[in-house]
Amino acid sequence: MAKDKNQIQDEALKAIGPLRKAGIVASMGTGKCLLGLKHMNKYYNDNASFLIVAPRKTIQQSWIDDAKQFEYNYLLDHINFSTYTSLNKHDVTKYDIVYLDECHSLKYTHKDWLTAFEKRGGIILGLTGTYPKYGNTEKGKMCNHFCPKVFEYTTDEAVADDILNDYKIFVHQLYLDGAPNIPITGKDGKTFLTSEAKSYHYWDQRIMSANTPKDSQMTRIQRMKAIQGFPSKERYAAKLLSKVTKKTLIFANTQDQADRLCEHSVHSDNKQSDVNLQLFKEGSILKLSAVEQLSQGITIPALETGIIMHSYGNNKQAAQKIGRFLRLNPDATATVHILCYVNSVDKDWVTSALEQFDQSKIEWIHPIL
Repeated sequence: MAKDKNQIQDEALKAIGPLRKAGIVASMGTGKCLLGLKHMNKYYNDNASFLIVAPRKTIQQSWIDDAKQFEYNYLLDHINFSTYTSLNKHDVTKYDIVYLDECHSLKYTHKDWLTAFEKRGGIILGLTGTYPKYGNTEKGKMCNHFCPKVFEYTTDEAVADDILNDYKIFVHQLYLDGAPNIPITGKDGKTFLTSEAKSYHYWDQRIMSANTPKDSQMTRIQRMKAIQGFPSKERYAAKLLSKVTKKTLIFANTQDQADRLCEHSVHSDNKQSDVNLQLFKEGSILKLSAVEQLSQGITIPALETGIIMHSYGNNKQAAQKIGRFLRLNPDATATVHILCYVNSVDKDWVTSALEQFDQSKIEWIHPIL
């Protein structure tokens, strides 16, 4: 029998019970903010004080909106908000409960504050749709200690229960281009042309010859940035975007790329971002490009099609981006296109990023020679 949001929230609250540290993993669309408010209500009194921590200020508005919509307005006078960046600036003695929204954003830099909060008897509740997969990572260790998972409700469960719409993911596999069309400036100041294939091979060799873990890590980041700048994905995405006729959001790698791909874009350097987003929500424009700002915390009505340029091998970022397209009517199906360089580490990244999704709904399109 299909569950509704209230049943899912009730099950999660039961799993938390009297625990003073807990993590809730719930798909987008299940009402994590409302769940947090219901938990908050259990501990409410005239002197109660709550802190909500979120990676971006835009997510804070979702808590405020839910409090007003579901008649928890009286809680707002007892709530303070913080970003993860500013958490350590807050007085650890001031709060009774800390709600870690998108708790997979935790870092070691938050450890001392949370440890002090825990020692003084504070309650910690973590909320996320993408709990860290590996417990030996920084985020995994932080989540496992400060908000250990006690309840999980997946995206595919939400699709099956008609809370989210269905989806289809197409992975477009591309070969690295062998044409010399990437300008490189040498140490002597002279410019020469190289190809995507040669550039990728260069960075691969640099990684294999790295002498220290730090050098290896830095070189891997440089390789990733090089891949992000390869022009063949941008050309392919432009063609793909020209063919779609439904409301489409494209996640670009950089602000410049977002501006090149689409007439209307959303990013921190675009003064028209708010106007463009509102036009897109209303349906006055049907194509919009963004970088990362829209990957979480914002719902766009009737968003049927998405194009994702790069997955970063990060299942959390991929899930958040794909989640933008799962807010249609339950009987609708969203289409998400992901671009992937087949003869590179990019294929490993995409494969890893899509592990949590139903593999029967993913189609790998063979590359064109």
